[in-house]
Amino acid sequence: MYVRRLELIDFRSYQRVELTFEPGGSVLVGPNGVGKTNLVEALGYLATLGSHRVATDAPLVRVGADSAIIRCLVVHDQRELLVELEIVPGRANRARLGRSPARRAREVIGALRLVLFAPEDLEIVRGDPAERRRYLDELLVTRLPRFAGVRADYDRVVRQRNALLRSAYLARKTGGDRGGDLSTLDVWDAHLARHGAELLAGRLELVTALAPHVAKAYDAVAATSAAAGVSYRPSIDLPDSGAVQQLAADRSVLESALLAALSDARRSEVDRGVTLVGPHRDDLHLTIGSLPVKGYASHGESWSCALALRLAAYDLLRAEGIEPVLVLDDVFAELDSGRRERLAELVAGASQLLVTCAVAEDVPVALRGARFEVSRGEVRHVG
Repeated sequence: MYVRRLELIDFRSYQRVELTFEPGGSVLVGPNGVGKTNLVEALGYLATLGSHRVATDAPLVRVGADSAIIRCLVVHDQRELLVELEIVPGRANRARLGRSPARRAREVIGALRLVLFAPEDLEIVRGDPAERRRYLDELLVTRLPRFAGVRADYDRVVRQRNALLRSAYLARKTGGDRGGDLSTLDVWDAHLARHGAELLAGRLELVTALAPHVAKAYDAVAATSAAAGVSYRPSIDLPDSGAVQQLAADRSVLESALLAALSDARRSEVDRGVTLVGPHRDDLHLTIGSLPVKGYASHGESWSCALALRLAAYDLLRAEGIEPVLVLDDVFAELDSGRRERLAELVAGASQLLVTCAVAEDVPVALRGARFEVSRGEVRHVG
């Protein structure tokens, strides 16, 4: 899989820009702040329907414009597919596949498989559990696009359940002992357990498959004796049923465990007005040696761990027959020469590799394919 053409209209700093790529390596070179990351951010958004830099869509639309358009020609198995997204802040995005309108924007997920590593990925290691859940879920959807619908259904249930709990909480605060109407809470419990079991099963299976790739990637990048590890930390007690694979395969067991946990937490949830149980409260535990990465790892170890997580995702997808586009956004400036060369060895065989940098010499020679010079609002192919 590779991107042949990328066109942006009113996206970030670009009024209009069009780039043509080939398989192999491409390097986007330019000073900081001229829009290199905007280009790869657009590809990341097309692949995941989310930005790795901001939480809302408004900053993605050029100042003064009402909407932004990302148009991308993707080649997979020698077949071309035109994918288009129109981003309209405050409204649902509109999508087209092969020039035909899509019913939902999420139908474009899977058209472009992409793994993007950027400096913001340090937050996966150092930030809140939400950052690690996002990493897992984006990889889960890239690997199995049907989980985009599972995530959407689960998030909808949590929002509705939270709204019910919140209204009851506020009613109790203002109305004494009367409280609010919680008669439908059992129904929402059943929905949460059903969709949550599906999402939890996908995450459990993913982490099991991902773990050896994380260990291998960290060993290659960091070149230390300490091993990196990942494990899943659910917010509920799971039954001891042997292998995680068996547990993940039995949705009914996970659904029952979620229902039991919701029942146990009912009083606390009503008192606090929020859903306290479910995959939205889980975490991905990262370790180097016997110690957790968060709070113990140095800056260099944290950077290597974040990079290993992305490389592991890339290796897992390739091992399963998916050839994603690999993007390294402003990565090499943060690495010493040894890590640069080791990283170059790991990714040199990528079907398509897009690299952004401020200084071309920071990129190892083996990865310097086609070169694009980026200035404010413009991109030139120079060789």
